[in-house]
Amino acid sequence: MHLSFAMLIAYSNYFIMLPRYLKHQKAGRYFIEFVIPFAILIMCRVMLQRFVMESFGFHERYYYSTFFVVQLTFDTLLITIFVGMLRFATGWFELEARRKQMENDKLTNELKFLKAQINPHFLFNTLNNLYYLAYSHSPNTTEVIAKLSQMMRYMIYDSNYPKVLLSKEIEYMQNYISLERLRLNNEVPIDFVVEGEVENKLITPLIFITFLENAFKHGVSANTADSWVKISVQLKENQCIYTVENSKLKSIEQREKSGIGLQNVKRRLELSYPNHYTLKTDDQSDRYFVQLNLNL
Repeated sequence: MHLSFAMLIAYSNYFIMLPRYLKHQKAGRYFIEFVIPFAILIMCRVMLQRFVMESFGFHERYYYSTFFVVQLTFDTLLITIFVGMLRFATGWFELEARRKQMENDKLTNELKFLKAQINPHFLFNTLNNLYYLAYSHSPNTTEVIAKLSQMMRYMIYDSNYPKVLLSKEIEYMQNYISLERLRLNNEVPIDFVVEGEVENKLITPLIFITFLENAFKHGVSANTADSWVKISVQLKENQCIYTVENSKLKSIEQREKSGIGLQNVKRRLELSYPNHYTLKTDDQSDRYFVQLNLNL
């Protein structure tokens, strides 16, 4: 009977009073709703205990002593506090879980927004190239359209996943380089090397393309002598080393315009590979070098 009474108060506090306090954060209201009824219930419990004992002809002094009231109050309060601590703990974990979920949702939405910025930029550049080829009646126009179709399929469908196969990302880069070769009439030396086992390796989609685009957009021209681009992807155990090195045009305006794309990819790296990547750049007067190390 004693334990049942204590659990009744403890669970009333757990399911009714504490949730109200956690919602409104009003100590005065909690005092009125719990402490005063608690004292009244203790007195009712004492009177009920004495009535039951007297009904059966028992008149033990213990149930009429102050010690009985104090012990009953202490035991009930101890159980109530313990159950209340469980309520606070579960409430805190629920709030923390909701906070983390909201944070993850925010990061996911930001990543989607950043990737959405890449698609129009790429499409705009490629359509410009396609227009030039069509205008000049180039026989390569159909090949460009086919490769563009493959690349758009990758960007629209595959890149929606948090991770994709590294082999698919490399295939996407190869298609992009093929388009650039056509645009430059194969007059610019372009080296693309892949070393190591790329199969079954996963990577965040479209993480390499910005550096590649910048190399071609700001570093080479079919009308400029000594233009060149070198790209390499190296796999060493669980580390991917991606390097892009290119000659550099001397257009300050063009270099300044590349800032938005670099800010985009840096933010995506921070979100997708926190503390698991390093990015190094070397900007010389005649060349530009970037190296990205990723822990896969």
